[in-house]
Amino acid sequence: MASVNINETIRFADYELNPQTYRLSRAGHTLRLERIPTEILIFLIEHKGELVSREQIAEKIWGKDVFVDTDNSINGAVRKIRQALRDDAEQPRFIQTITGRGYRFVGDIAGSVSASITPSSGNGFAPMVSSTALPQASSDTAADSSPQRWIQPRVLVATTLAFVLLLLAAGWLAWSKSQKTSSPPGKFMLAVLPFENLTGDASQEYFNDGLTEEMITQLGGLDPDRLGVIGRTSVMHYKGTRTPLDQISRELGVRYVLEGSVRRDGGKVRITAQLIQSQDQTHLWAREYDRELIELLAVQREIAQEIAQEVQITLGNGKSVQPGRAPLSTQELEAYDLYLRGQYFLNQRNVPAMEEAIAYYQQATVKDQRQARAFAGIAHAYALLGGYSGRPQREDMARARAAALKALEIDGTLAEAHAALALIAQNYDWSWQVAEREFRRAIELNPNYATGHQWYAEHLMWRGRFDEALRESERARQLDPLSLIIAADNGAIFYYSRQYDRAIEKWHPVLQIDPQFVRAHLIEHAYIEKGRFDEAIADVERTRAFIPERWYWSNIAYAYGRANRPADAHHALQELLRVGRRETLDPRLLAWAYLGLGEKDKALEWLEKAYAKHSDEMVSLKVNPGYDTLRGEPRFQVLLRRVGLED
Repeated sequence: MASVNINETIRFADYELNPQTYRLSRAGHTLRLERIPTEILIFLIEHKGELVSREQIAEKIWGKDVFVDTDNSINGAVRKIRQALRDDAEQPRFIQTITGRGYRFVGDIAGSVSASITPSSGNGFAPMVSSTALPQASSDTAADSSPQRWIQPRVLVATTLAFVLLLLAAGWLAWSKSQKTSSPPGKFMLAVLPFENLTGDASQEYFNDGLTEEMITQLGGLDPDRLGVIGRTSVMHYKGTRTPLDQISRELGVRYVLEGSVRRDGGKVRITAQLIQSQDQTHLWAREYDRELIELLAVQREIAQEIAQEVQITLGNGKSVQPGRAPLSTQELEAYDLYLRGQYFLNQRNVPAMEEAIAYYQQATVKDQRQARAFAGIAHAYALLGGYSGRPQREDMARARAAALKALEIDGTLAEAHAALALIAQNYDWSWQVAEREFRRAIELNPNYATGHQWYAEHLMWRGRFDEALRESERARQLDPLSLIIAADNGAIFYYSRQYDRAIEKWHPVLQIDPQFVRAHLIEHAYIEKGRFDEAIADVERTRAFIPERWYWSNIAYAYGRANRPADAHHALQELLRVGRRETLDPRLLAWAYLGLGEKDKALEWLEKAYAKHSDEMVSLKVNPGYDTLRGEPRFQVLLRRVGLED
């Protein structure tokens, strides 16, 4: 049987095909062709001039007795080959279709045909997985999503997730090993694009989002000194889009992209993944895995141990790599599924969604009392609620602290739990040394944790360490370049350091993307400090439709007061007091209103009440320009000392 030398480049017409790297090029430009279409092309070339049946292709590419729709997969692959080669099915130059029988390669090949092609999997997992085409989301490949076809969906979701993480790590490590000698020194960046949901069931979106976030976390922990992984906020911008990879690579500043999909049918699951070098869109690694649920449970530990061995070989840095844990119980898997649902809502960053997230996290901890990340999720949600709701935070912070400590009791190496504890120490305890230690510990445990860098930058800002804050903010931005909250917080550093024009410059693009992004509406305060009162008032009015009423009246009272419109400011103050008669207000809201009116004694009285209530507003006392008129007041200096922010 004729076959192609795997050490030689195959040349036909003006195309070149390297069977070792699966690189197809034309006139020196790499063409995008997925791994399985490339394997089929090589197989047809290997049998140049011969009829190759669909059965031969299926057995060669997928093996025998596999769960795969070979008809659709082969049809799709051949279409992609023809597109790449600009071939015509009616008048073929390269691939001839023999109706009902198969295909024949009819192009002229330059060079010898001598040695058998055996495409290398490159990861040592050939006995366990089969390599196949990466399916597209189309009508002829979409799975039947009828509820009766899914077996134990929560267990399957969580088990699938664990398996995907392990196999992706294996793929990354195998590729990393092959690139070790040629990769340039220093850190390079990878983006995990949102995994495509091929179930046809929109209710499973939480799972796909959670899967993406988990992959980011897992891959980011493989070798943080050399590999940076883009944060979830940025990659989610590409969810459901067909943005070209070269554009993604420019926008995110990455060299490598990981993409894939998950599809479930009955008790079977299909997982696809591919690693792509974004510069020339070379496919470095691609796999499709078809498994029974029971097989997934059985092979988890074996795969995890293989990955641990690959880590030791690949990194060669003496770091200890722990093998994967035993398969989870049904109850643990259900808890993990609930945790993913909680993450989906927490990431929406609004009060109703945070409260729903807490409910899912709590259910997860009932199912599995050792679910450390669910406890960390509870801690994050409660720690953030006060700032987003404007309500007193004593009870919320007590719950946040208990959850963070429980998470650390279960897993002392969980970066998210240390970050939550740091946030509590900063915003409620005003224990600045503890907060800094915990932020540093979170970043040490996970250098690719963008939120950890973001929150630490804010911590440095509150303490007036602006140069350090900007450097830390830049690290966060590199890890999550499209994150609106990171961009908005970067603007805040300029605002609190009195660089108002730079702050406005940073906030404008955020508001253009999302006019309702509350953090960026700090722009109104920069306008006030610049004396641009009409613009400030107009911005406050724009927020009225989507911020709590108490926030609106406080902000507009302050803006009117600073604009020397006392009648309007007093009206707004009365409205705020009216709101306070039916609900409990954070005292800082009244302090801010009186501050705008220039009533220093009243403002200090309410700031002292805010201190007594442990309002998170206290963290801004040292750097907030709004308090500059109070800095000569002894009562204000006492407050600064009490919260540990005296110079």
